Amino acid sequence: MSEKIYTDYLIIGSGVAGLRAAIELGIKGRVLVVTKDLPTESSTEYAQGGVAVALSDEDEIGIHFEDTIKAGDGLCNEEAVKVLVSEGPERIIELINWGAEFDKEGSKLAFTLEAAHSRKRILHAHGDSTGREIERVLINKVSTLKNVKKASFTMAVDLIVKEGKCIGAFLLKGKEIIKCFSKATILATGGAGQIYSRTTNPKVCTGDGMAMAFRMGVYLKDMEFVQFHPTALYAPGIPAFLLSEAMRGEGARLKNIHGEEFMKNYHPLGELAPRDVVSRSIISEMVKTNSTHVYLDMTHLDENFLKNRFPTIYSTCLRFNFDITKQPIPVSPAAHFIMGGVETDINGKTNIEGLFAAGEVACTGVHGANRLASNSLLEGLVYGYRAAHGAIEYVEGSQFDNTLFHVSTLEPDKQYIEYSEINKMREELRQTMWEKAGVIRCGESLGIARTKITSIYEKVTERFFIDPLAIELKNMTTVGLLITEAALARKNSVGAHYRTDYKEKLPGWEKHLRIRKTETGFEVF
Repeated sequence: MSEKIYTDYLIIGSGVAGLRAAIELGIKGRVLVVTKDLPTESSTEYAQGGVAVALSDEDEIGIHFEDTIKAGDGLCNEEAVKVLVSEGPERIIELINWGAEFDKEGSKLAFTLEAAHSRKRILHAHGDSTGREIERVLINKVSTLKNVKKASFTMAVDLIVKEGKCIGAFLLKGKEIIKCFSKATILATGGAGQIYSRTTNPKVCTGDGMAMAFRMGVYLKDMEFVQFHPTALYAPGIPAFLLSEAMRGEGARLKNIHGEEFMKNYHPLGELAPRDVVSRSIISEMVKTNSTHVYLDMTHLDENFLKNRFPTIYSTCLRFNFDITKQPIPVSPAAHFIMGGVETDINGKTNIEGLFAAGEVACTGVHGANRLASNSLLEGLVYGYRAAHGAIEYVEGSQFDNTLFHVSTLEPDKQYIEYSEINKMREELRQTMWEKAGVIRCGESLGIARTKITSIYEKVTERFFIDPLAIELKNMTTVGLLITEAALARKNSVGAHYRTDYKEKLPGWEKHLRIRKTETGFEVF
């Protein structure tokens, strides 16, 4: 018989959004934070670029709002953006009061510039370890709360939904299925970058929250909008390590394999053009020069400045025998952030009672069709906080029916998939998504992607696995197919979604696309 556990609030994921939610919820009741790896293993940990916030003397909330709207290419939810930029300063000041050590110039906070920002508003910590510092502070704060418990190496398999309400999740610990019942559940599982063969995301980002939510009838939104970071380290056998946007903000130049600067040929802002423009420009230049990469060159800048400004990047590149102070670094784009996800309102609420979402797994509409650089950590803080309060309001405002806590045990699939077969399907999925549904798309390539991914999807979608790799494959395949279907349905180019067969914003481009599960499959509406 499977184990049962009970909690007031279940949080799935331990990145910035999940931890910020836990801090609020820990005051109100029992909280369980579930994470399938170490609590520190999330995109937050690897966030180098910084956190955007209107706190400098030269900045205003209204200007941050306008920059975010502009980057979103006409598809941002303005109410959600207003919440982000107006509540952001309070969340950052709160972090500082809890001990966050952001970089300073003298006694003042040091702000830097990044692409598509019209003011210096990016805060960094220890040069390029901003996410790690924010996570450190949040974990320390959570550790002071007696009501908050953490379950590491515990994977959420599926949500438990009964009579239209989410009442917890099936968890996998080792080989044991645990029924975790909760009055409210918050998804904070992060993104899905691992569905692409080149990604800056850690290995845990396999789209788990989006796939689980979809299976239970939750609406997903804007799934076609995937942001590709222009500059990830390129070398055979080496991970696509992120080379921060801030490097171009500090003067790095992009050059082709012949050593020629090229960005001004594509956009008047050159290296500081929006991310989607820079990514497409790099791909175009690679095609033009028949190469696998371009170069990011910082050798004209002061060596000591680079070592102090980008200590993590400098030391990591050096580990792979690249010295950013002495040589141009080979780079090419990589999947970085998904603007779409589980549709929520500004309080994290989904269309299923008792289920909330925050951070990259969620789609509040803050990012529209293209995320403004360094808004994601701020989003995690602001909307983690708001989702927690949404959950508190839901629990305190409803008479919870404990008789719902009677759910039969899920029976694992008796037919195991061999690891070699899992890895084969996983790599086929990742390569297909990269080649056919990546930076540049068209109806033909997306159609090929749909066929290949559907073949994998049909093998795994209806099966209940107790193996983490098989569960991840199921989730990755689900999200990959949903992205592909949404990209096929959007017959125009907007923001990060670029189709060579529909290059313009054609009539109807303002419509947001949603996806939901149906009895026969799913529909885009």
